[in-house]
Amino acid sequence: MQFNSPKNLALFNAAVITAVVIVLLVVYNLIFANITPLAIVGLSLLIFLVAYFLIGTTLENFFYKKIKLIYKTIHSLKRPKGHKTSTIDVNQDNVLDRVNTEVREWAESQRQKIQDLEQSASYRREFLGNVSHELKTPIFNMQGYVLTLLDGGLEDPTINRKYLLKTEQSINRMIAIVNDLEAITKLESGELQPKMESFDILNLTREVIEFLEVKARQCKNIISIKGHPDRTIMVYADREKIRQVLTNLIDNGIKYSKRENGRTTVNFFDMEENILVEVSDDGIGIPEEAIPRLFERFYRTDKARSREQGGTGLGLAIVKHIIHSHDQTINVRSKQGIGTTFGFTLEKAKAAKI
Repeated sequence: MQFNSPKNLALFNAAVITAVVIVLLVVYNLIFANITPLAIVGLSLLIFLVAYFLIGTTLENFFYKKIKLIYKTIHSLKRPKGHKTSTIDVNQDNVLDRVNTEVREWAESQRQKIQDLEQSASYRREFLGNVSHELKTPIFNMQGYVLTLLDGGLEDPTINRKYLLKTEQSINRMIAIVNDLEAITKLESGELQPKMESFDILNLTREVIEFLEVKARQCKNIISIKGHPDRTIMVYADREKIRQVLTNLIDNGIKYSKRENGRTTVNFFDMEENILVEVSDDGIGIPEEAIPRLFERFYRTDKARSREQGGTGLGLAIVKHIIHSHDQTINVRSKQGIGTTFGFTLEKAKAAKI
């Protein structure tokens, strides 16, 4: 018998009490021999019924008060505001199992919420620390340049121009960080909705490659489109936002390819309803443990080298939000010493074929 309801508990206790009474009556009858078997049976039955009723009523009232309170509290916490809290029937055979399940599920959900809150708090602290660090660097640089000018450099035209240009660079970096943060905030809130149109993604890729050609040449990097670059691949997306995505990914490919004779390749794949765009490099690769955090704001796998290469540390976060705002996906695969490939999907324009 499972003791998972007041009814079962009352039945068990009444049976135990009755059994004890029967034993006592039998012993008494053996000693004094003045009770008939029929009287023993009748008295035992009466004791069983009275015990069952009294114990059952007591337990039912106790369970109803305690379990109802627990059940009501849990349901009020689990259900949204305005929803009526359901009641529980304590006479159900599995009432304790049901309440136990409710409590366990509620405890598990609270544990998960606490973990999520702790993780969010950790990310928030890290994010604030990163913002502080990213802004502190150009501010301290500007302070140094201004102090140099005030200490006499202002009178020297050569030093004057040199440090004013450096100050301008630091200001531009701060503006870029603030603009990128603002862009991410607008993308996350849905304020920046994509302006959808049909366009040739290959033609846009060629424009981006041409824009980055000088930088690629300086880094001794070759950018190429794999396959037949003269074909047409029509997609349905926000052209300027996708330009930003391609610029960021190809620029990263140039930065992190081999120091000399590095290659950055763009490839396209027909996925029936979508076009998969892949940007690959043959560079240093990304540590496996860093990949899950790659699209976080200000996250850098090699902080010293990343800052040396320029950028705000927000590029990939913006890329992710742009692709997600199109209801599409982005992924990355990488192997250290071999290279990295970023892939994202775009919706095909109607009647588009590769």
